[in-house]
Amino acid sequence: MIKRSRRSWSWAARAYAALFFAFLYIPIVVLVILSFNNSPVTGFPLRGFTWDLYREAFAGGILLTALWNSVMVGLASALTGTALALMVALGMRARFPMQSAILPTLLLPIVMPGVVTGVVMLVFFGLINWRYGLWPTVYIVHVTWVLPFAFLTLYPRMHKLDRAVEEAAMDLGATPLTVFRRITFPLIRPGVIATFLFAFALSFDEFIRTLFVSGSQRTMPVHLWILVTEQAAPFLPAVGVIIMAITLSVAILGFAASSRTRAVST
Repeated sequence: MIKRSRRSWSWAARAYAALFFAFLYIPIVVLVILSFNNSPVTGFPLRGFTWDLYREAFAGGILLTALWNSVMVGLASALTGTALALMVALGMRARFPMQSAILPTLLLPIVMPGVVTGVVMLVFFGLINWRYGLWPTVYIVHVTWVLPFAFLTLYPRMHKLDRAVEEAAMDLGATPLTVFRRITFPLIRPGVIATFLFAFALSFDEFIRTLFVSGSQRTMPVHLWILVTEQAAPFLPAVGVIIMAITLSVAILGFAASSRTRAVST
């Protein structure tokens, strides 16, 4: 009876797992299939294989411009967010007044809904009379968005470092800057790279906050939203696949860097 009950629970768990992964990945598979469907209308039935939807997506250069905008903003915000998170993580290793207030303050952009953040930033930049666009409004919004995630990724790695190695180097006459450049940073470099890639993926995919402050300039998610709401273009699946492929590639690189960090720490 006990064996039968365990077997039933095992089959139920497998069925649940199968339904869960099917719910996650079947829409992605359908999107990829439709991006190669030779049909003027998005949807089934399949009418043959074609690359025309990808050619249409890149026609006119609007998609390339949006892709370039997303990559540039993503690289800048990821670099800034990772650098700031690294400095905060280094500072959190020492004791100082009001230290307990740092973490809640950093996590505030995560807790606040994206719509609320977008409206607040829209009003704030309007009050100070800054022009809406990629620079600096979208860049600033993306930095505030990726910074807490970068900190949450870096801080545990900094916390696990053995400070005895750094103290031994300083006892031998090394300055704090030399210790960081020759000892600390080489140990955490894979984690910093993984954090940078993670922050880039967050910035590249960010839509809600970007929509409020981007003005007339488009990023890839904003471009996709405009295609959905204004044009209902048949090459929408192709644009979705392009965004998904870029994000997936960055995520794979981030996972590789993160696994390298775990290997170095062990």
